[in-house]
Amino acid sequence: MAKQVLKRASRTPQSDAGDTRQRVEQMLQDIEVRREVAVREYAAQLDGWTGDFIVARAAIGAAEASLPAEIKEDLRFAHRQVDTFARMQRESLRDFEAELYPGLVTGQRLIPVNVAGCYVPSGRYAHVASAIMSITTAKAAGVPHVIACSPSYRGQGIHPVVLYAMALAGADVIMTLGGVQAIATLALGLFTDRPADVIAGPGNKYVAEAKRILFGRVGIDVFAGPSEICIIADDSADAAIVASDLVGQAEHGVESPAWLITTSARLATAVAERVPAVIAALPPEAAAAAGAAWRDYGEIVLTDTREEAAQVSDGYAAEHLEVHAQDLDWWLGRLTNYGSLFLGEETTVAYGDKTSGPNHILPTRQAARYSGGLSVGKFIKTVTYQRMTRDATRRIGAVTARISRLEGMEAHARTADDRLRKYFPDESFATMPVAQRARD
Repeated sequence: MAKQVLKRASRTPQSDAGDTRQRVEQMLQDIEVRREVAVREYAAQLDGWTGDFIVARAAIGAAEASLPAEIKEDLRFAHRQVDTFARMQRESLRDFEAELYPGLVTGQRLIPVNVAGCYVPSGRYAHVASAIMSITTAKAAGVPHVIACSPSYRGQGIHPVVLYAMALAGADVIMTLGGVQAIATLALGLFTDRPADVIAGPGNKYVAEAKRILFGRVGIDVFAGPSEICIIADDSADAAIVASDLVGQAEHGVESPAWLITTSARLATAVAERVPAVIAALPPEAAAAAGAAWRDYGEIVLTDTREEAAQVSDGYAAEHLEVHAQDLDWWLGRLTNYGSLFLGEETTVAYGDKTSGPNHILPTRQAARYSGGLSVGKFIKTVTYQRMTRDATRRIGAVTARISRLEGMEAHARTADDRLRKYFPDESFATMPVAQRARD
C-alpha cells in the first residue's frame, strides 16, 4: 500500500495498561472482601464524598428546581432523540417461532435483563449526555430496574445537571459513587442488594479496566478506552472544519487519539498547521488535554486512493469515524470497522455525542472490529426454546443417537434410545453409526 505517515503517535492507549490493571485488581479484591466498608473508604479518599450514597428523591427535585428552563428543555430534546432511536432499535428485534421439522417447534424470545447498572462519569466535565445515553437505552430495552452511579462533583454531590438527566432518563436508583468502587458496587449489588446483570457507561481508564476484569461475572456494554476520532478526508474537505473536529474529540483527555487519513497532501499540510492554533484558542484546561492528546496520540496518514484510505481506516477501527469526502454512499458501503459513522461535513461527532440520537457509548481500542456500540440489544438476552411431538422423535431421536455415538458420547445417545423405546416399543431404529452397524 502506498501510504505515508506524516505524523506518528508516540504513545498508544496500552502504554500504561499494566499499572492500571494492577491498581484496579487490588481495589476489586479489597472491595470483594470488605465490601461496603471498603467502598466508603475509597469514596472518601478518591472523591471526597462521605455522605449518603443513595440519592433521595428530595435532592433530585431540588436539582430540577435549580436548573433554568432552557437547560431542561435541551436535555428533554436530547432524551427524546435517544429514546426514539433506541425504541426503533427495539422494534427491529423480534421474537419468532417456527416449525423446523414436522412436529418440532423452535423459537426465540428476547428477554431484558433484570438489573442494569449505568455509570455516568464526572470530573472536568458534567457528562449529562452519558446519563441519557445509557439509562434511556436500558429503559427502552425494557429493563425493569436501573441503578445509576455518578461521582460527587467537586465534593458537592452529583452535579445538578447530571442528576436531573439521570432522573429524566428513568433511573430507578441513583447513587453518588464513582470510579472502580462504583463498578464494584454495581457488580456486587452493594447498598441495594441488587447485583447488576449488565454494566454500561463510559469512564476513565480505571473504570474501563474494572469493567474488563469483571466481564463474565457481569455483562458489559463495550471494552472501552480513551475516546477516539478518525477523519477520512479528500481534497474537497475544509481544513478548518477537519482541524476543529480533531481537536473537539482530543479535548476528552490527554490519552485520546485523533487520526486523519487523507488522499490530499494539501489538506494534510493545512490541517497539521491549523491544529495547534485551534488548541491554543481553547480554555486552559481543555487546551492542556487536547494539546497532550494531539502531541502524543495524533496521527496523519496520506494515501494515494480512497480504497487505500478505507483500508487504513478499517485497521484503526475507530470509535468515531467522520468522512469529509465526495460520494458518501460509496464510503457507507465500503467501510466496515467503526463504532459510529458520521457522513459528511454536516454531521460532526459532537452532534452524536450530545443530541442526534444514535448512542455515543462506543467501542475503542479496535474493538469495533467485532463489536458495535451500546444498543438495546446489550440489555436483552436472546434465548431459545423448543418443543416436540412424539412422532418427531422418530427422526430426531435416531439422528441424535447416531451423531452422539459418532462423537463417542454414549450417555447422550441413550437419552434418545430411551425415548424411542418408550414411544415406539414395537419399532426398531438404526441408532448406531453406519460404520459400527457394518462391524456388528
